[in-house]
Amino acid sequence: MKKVLTLSAVAGLVMLSGAAHANSLGGLAFSGTTPHTTAMTVKDDFTIVGKAELMGLKAINEDGTVKAIVEIPAGTSAKWEVSKEDPKAVYWEYKKGKPRVVNYLGYPGNYGAIPGTALPKELGGDGDPLDVIVLGQAVPRGEVVDVRVIGVLKMLDDGEQDDKLIAVLAKDSPFAHIESMTQLDKEYPGASQIIDVWFANYKGPDGGMEGLGFEDADSARKVLDAAAEHFERSR
Repeated sequence: MKKVLTLSAVAGLVMLSGAAHANSLGGLAFSGTTPHTTAMTVKDDFTIVGKAELMGLKAINEDGTVKAIVEIPAGTSAKWEVSKEDPKAVYWEYKKGKPRVVNYLGYPGNYGAIPGTALPKELGGDGDPLDVIVLGQAVPRGEVVDVRVIGVLKMLDDGEQDDKLIAVLAKDSPFAHIESMTQLDKEYPGASQIIDVWFANYKGPDGGMEGLGFEDADSARKVLDAAAEHFERSR
């Protein structure tokens, strides 16, 4: 007697077949499905390139909002960053000869860098552009977005200062009206705790990350202004 496959059974086999052949890069299934900005093109599996020199962009807009380059879209765990060798490129960071993947929950916001900034060690930085986590819906990798800085998470990484600016998408987002950490905590209870816990643990229990609490938008702005000024002086 012949066996007849139902439509649901066929669909299930197709799904299993697709899963078995899922695109996997750097040990991540479906890693190629994360969208990148239309302003950049794919050079290879680990690099996207655009026409603008990303770090040459001005940090602060005339209306007081700030530019942020999204390196890691919210919810993902592949560790991409703006290239130091090619200022027009964003690439998948390598560590120990392999593409770096955060072995934890996906990033709780869009993670990236503030162009046109460099905070020296004497001011509590590491000489690199300021790090920022941007709350809101996921943004394509490599996109330059306008954000509002609302605070800063003070952190130590193996004893060295490694602060993270906290920002929100400045428009077209449920967070666009938020202006302070106090307002964030009032309207989105638990959001700041999620960020704090995530950064304290994303490198593992012995990762060397230590959270020192949040400071307000004024403190964050002082850090931002100092980093932008230092960048301009060092050009």
